[in-house]
Order: sequence, then structure tokens, then C-alpha cells
Amino acid sequence: MAFAIIKTGGKQYKVRAGSKIRVEKIEGEKGTAIVLDSVLLTADKSSVVIGTPFVKGAKVEASIIRQMRDDKKITFKYSSKARTRRKKGHKQHLTEIEIIKV
Repeated sequence: MAFAIIKTGGKQYKVRAGSKIRVEKIEGEKGTAIVLDSVLLTADKSSVVIGTPFVKGAKVEASIIRQMRDDKKITFKYSSKARTRRKKGHKQHLTEIEIIKV
């Protein structure tokens, strides 16, 4: 079973053909095909190729399933002596993609 390690949005993901992952927002509509060419490592049963930093000529083809937002993350800052409180919330924009070909 072949797999690859890709880099997108400042993070690294291990992907296989048919897997679904959530990555930071990638522009595009539902059903759009995209190519991820920041491949750090590729492997199959017989060989492993490690890039310096990327593997030349390697690419991962994927399609966008949906654009979404993550659950709300709460940040709370409190200072007891000054009696101050600050509460903020943040929802990260995400894209769910399905890997078609490694």
C-alpha cells in the first residue's frame, strides 16, 4: 500500500489513496480537483524516497469534498491582582479533501 507525507498549511499529513483529511482552507469549490506538490516522502512496499526537502516530480491528486469551519476554540485570559478577564472565541476555516492518487 503506497503512502506519502505531504505538507500543506504549515502542517504535515500522512495520506493514502482514498483517505479523507481536513486541512487549512484551500480555495476552491466542492468537487474541484487539486494537486498537492509539496511531497516530503513517498513509500510503497519495496522503496522509500525521502525529499530534500521535497521529492522531485512527486505529486498527490485530491478533490475538495467541502468547505467548513472547525469547532469554536475558547481562549480565556485572567489576571487576579488586576481583576481583569478577557474571553475570545475562534473558529478556524477548514477544507475537507479526499486523496485520489498518490
